[in-house]
Amino acid sequence: MSAVAEPQPSVALHPDIAALAPLLGTWRGAGHGQYPTIESFDYHEEISFGHLGRPFLTYRQRTRAADGSRPMHAETGYLRRPRPDHVELILAHPTGITEICEGSLTIADGELRMDFDSTHIGRSSTAKLVTALGRSFRVAGDTIEYSLRMAAVGEPLTHHLAATLRRD
Repeated sequence: MSAVAEPQPSVALHPDIAALAPLLGTWRGAGHGQYPTIESFDYHEEISFGHLGRPFLTYRQRTRAADGSRPMHAETGYLRRPRPDHVELILAHPTGITEICEGSLTIADGELRMDFDSTHIGRSSTAKLVTALGRSFRVAGDTIEYSLRMAAVGEPLTHHLAATLRRD
């Protein structure tokens, strides 16, 4: 994947999101996907977290097939921290899905952990039926591990994706 990093402002990180500073930067790595209605697959992923000096981080995610032959998915949005132990992830997907997730933030022993559950899934009239999403992120040093759970097309909330990414 070609990197298109968001320029970082010369302004300081907003104090309300200072605890999220370990996320800043571009992360790349490999993941594996599975779901009851599809064949399992491997992919390459890039996630970027940036800031604009406001009380949120910007978020951009892109994936490609493991052989690099085609783009697979993308999402963009914002990560907010309205309270010390509470985070919100607001995302838009080009497939016609919007996602609002809320969850917990834990920082202990040099590790940042965020666990989210969807509070609202919006969809266009042509988007597939997704009824719930859950995400977990664990950051330790220059490594992010994450997983995604999804309830869609009649299936209950089920493991869908997992990846390990390293900071550039």
